[in-house]
Amino acid sequence: MIRIATIGTSVITDAFIGAASRTRGIEVVAVSSRDAVKAQAYADRLGVARAIAGLDTVLADPEVDAVYIGSPNAAHGSQVESAIAAGKHVLVEKPAVATAREWDDLVDRSRRAGVILLEAMRTAYDPGIAAVREQLGSLGTLRRASFHYAKRSSRYDAVLAGGTPNIFDPAMGGGALADLGVYGVHAAVLLFGEPTRVAGSSVTIATGADGAGLAVLEYPGLVVDVAYSKITTAFRSSEIQGEDATLLIDHLASPRRVTRVGLDGAESAWTSDAAVDTLDGEVARFVELVGGAVAPDEDQARTAATLRTMERIRQATTG
Repeated sequence: MIRIATIGTSVITDAFIGAASRTRGIEVVAVSSRDAVKAQAYADRLGVARAIAGLDTVLADPEVDAVYIGSPNAAHGSQVESAIAAGKHVLVEKPAVATAREWDDLVDRSRRAGVILLEAMRTAYDPGIAAVREQLGSLGTLRRASFHYAKRSSRYDAVLAGGTPNIFDPAMGGGALADLGVYGVHAAVLLFGEPTRVAGSSVTIATGADGAGLAVLEYPGLVVDVAYSKITTAFRSSEIQGEDATLLIDHLASPRRVTRVGLDGAESAWTSDAAVDTLDGEVARFVELVGGAVAPDEDQARTAATLRTMERIRQATTG
């Protein structure tokens, strides 16, 4: 049984704790926050037995085998490094860090320490993406793909009122690409590999963060556009277009209806009644990796490739 503690008290940590409660082989034994009162209130609300104040206290605890890091993006790197040094396995929320170079260094540290490091990217372990991958061969030669994730954040109102919430704060690693665009970039890397060329454009909001953007990823014979926004909302499906058929994907981060449409208009669909945005798959993968059933090399390489692509997008969108 993996005894895991959480770092951070955001909504995504709520989702992780729920997923862990449904997954065999792992138990959330503690939650943590810098503020002891906040940590205890969070533990009480989520039904977790222990509340711990401070990262150092968590990492020194012999009853904690692993940590889930759901803190603001800018804090990930130092917290992962500290956890690895303490001999803890780490599941870190996406995006794991800002650059591929930093990720590669952390991977190297984790291997030397003999612990598992995994990015919590739910898309990679979602049954809907598995269904997409299974259908690709039936589409003929792939030519176009359009991946969309745009959802207006309720915290954008605070920006309009002159505030700077973490998710829109560049200093905290916030912005639309890091929060939502990463899903489309990750899906492209997962399905097609790293692009040969990258172009893009973005909308900068008052905080200095990107509020929305578009990236164009080029592959031999294939063009993929990745659209993302935290200041507007999209209501269209993502698509993968082959010369023989097109695949419609209802929700990119966790597809629940994947429809193949042939050239004659005939449709066939894969559906799932699993909850949207469930983290169960990533938690199960973490348990599998910590148990030693498989090596994390493929997972870690995919994270590195996604981060490299996001760096290229930032460079293209900022000039």
